[in-house]
Amino acid sequence: MRRGLASVVAALSLAGCATGRPPAPTIIDVDAWGGTAASTAAPAQPIRKITLHHQGEVWQDGADVAAYLRRLQQWSRLTRRWADIPYHYVIAPDGRIYAARPLQQPGDTNTDYDPRGHALLMLVGNFEVQQPTPAQLNAAVDLTAWLARENKLGLDDIASHKDYSAQTVCPGRNLYARIESGGFRAEVRRLLEAR
Repeated sequence: MRRGLASVVAALSLAGCATGRPPAPTIIDVDAWGGTAASTAAPAQPIRKITLHHQGEVWQDGADVAAYLRRLQQWSRLTRRWADIPYHYVIAPDGRIYAARPLQQPGDTNTDYDPRGHALLMLVGNFEVQQPTPAQLNAAVDLTAWLARENKLGLDDIASHKDYSAQTVCPGRNLYARIESGGFRAEVRRLLEAR
């Protein structure tokens, strides 16, 4: 009986009847990659923008993403004295999405823009010299579409770090070209209209 009910719920979810919303992409939580959760005592920020970033360091094939995130979390907290990793989500070359800073907590930046109200997505790699992988781009589109739907945002609310600060080349020319051309937003629109 219980198995039959689960099958019906799963079928309704796939049809969009259970929640009326697209499902969240699979996100690896902080505990799963070995991090420690940040405090979320402050009032939650409303999300008004989705902002794409790149890591800015050349990513080596086969490097351990979880180990990188643990180092980034330690550096962010101990050296920078930030509450946590500056980004809310980190997307690996294989397309896996990792939770980082709690979404309700504003991100941090080394540049002059104010990230309050922004959901910050960072793709691992240096896209001045590397290309984002197809898996990364697909995951970024999925995550962006989901965040846009959840927060009632339009395509004009999707941009990059460089669009807010002249002090940076982030997210790197090879990712920025996809945003500037409208191709990235067109893929997000396709998903939003399909759901």
